[in-house]
Amino acid sequence: MIALIRSAMLDFYPSTEHLPGLDRVDLDGFLERYKREAPALLWSGLVAAAIAYNLSPIVTIKKPLPATRLSPEDRARHVDLVGSTENYQLRQLMFLLKMVAGMAWGQSPEVRQAMGLSPYPEDPGTWRQA
Repeated sequence: MIALIRSAMLDFYPSTEHLPGLDRVDLDGFLERYKREAPALLWSGLVAAAIAYNLSPIVTIKKPLPATRLSPEDRARHVDLVGSTENYQLRQLMFLLKMVAGMAWGQSPEVRQAMGLSPYPEDPGTWRQA
């Protein structure tokens, strides 16, 4: 399931000339930690969002293929359209997907350096309950 979530997140946060994308950060490590630490309901929502993203090209670009099978051009169109769809439920699922992807992206030392910010210190893990 992490591979499907990763694939969707990479579409929303590609690298550009000025900023690294999720392809240049430790997304797999972030997702493993997120799965372990997030409440089950939040993880389930993220899984549902990735599934919805993968199955929704029929709604956005009228192609009956999963997002993972689309050409790069069609994936770019799909990601643009699915994030602003008028379907409230689908749009909210994409918001959750983008929010968690943004957490992975924004905490990355590479991204913070590109923005002229110092990296975050190591997470002490003090808020978690055993």
